Amino acid sequence: MRIGQASRLSGASVRALRHYEDEGLIAPGRHHNGYRDYCDFTIARVRRVRSLLDVGLPLRLVREVLPHLGDEGTPITSVCDEFLDEVERYRDNVAARISDLTAQQDTLDAYLRAARDSHGRSRG
Repeated sequence: MRIGQASRLSGASVRALRHYEDEGLIAPGRHHNGYRDYCDFTIARVRRVRSLLDVGLPLRLVREVLPHLGDEGTPITSVCDEFLDEVERYRDNVAARISDLTAQQDTLDAYLRAARDSHGRSRG
């Protein structure tokens, strides 16, 4: 299938598909006229790339983990300890950002409660 249809089926923009190819994440075939030819395997791989990017993994880590994943995204081959350590550090950074955002949300909630209480007293 051509790039437009691949874009619709995978949910990735045409530009993203070209970028994934440039980055070596996918390797669509080519027609004799040079047009890209996306097969079902490539579409599935694009969806996997997008899911890994959507959880926040940087492209560099996606490139490293992708060859180790099976059809359902489960590991099929072992990865080195250094890679696992890096993913764990990344996850820990995400957890810390979530904690910071939760604290910010709590502060905003407290402000809104106080402002609403004050606003209600000034009206009554």
